[in-house]
Amino acid sequence: MEWIAIVTILALVEFMWLGVRVGAARGKYEINAPATTGNEIFERHYRVQHNTLEQLVVFLPALWLFGRYVSGSIGALIGVVFLIGRAMYAFAYVEDPTKRSTGFALTFVPNALLLLGALGGALVTMF
Repeated sequence: MEWIAIVTILALVEFMWLGVRVGAARGKYEINAPATTGNEIFERHYRVQHNTLEQLVVFLPALWLFGRYVSGSIGALIGVVFLIGRAMYAFAYVEDPTKRSTGFALTFVPNALLLLGALGGALVTMF
């Protein structure tokens, strides 16, 4: 489960990095708190951070449950794909939101695999 823990930490570091990017964009585009609108590029950074938070709600429990019921090392590898997907999504969305599809897919598919795998593993363990 150490690999699962490492991927979890990396996911949280990535989320913090996205928060730093939001803060930097807030300063660069002079968007004073608590405002969340006023510049399109700032809004893209902000949206990426919040979309990532939405994805983490599924990712983190699914990652740990997959690690528990299926395989920690396979779960960690799937988790790395998620992390790469989130980074790709972040850069693409800020550049041009219409280019976010690959990053989104590399987030959605790992989440689905982890979630379904965890469910299957738990069911097999139950019976």
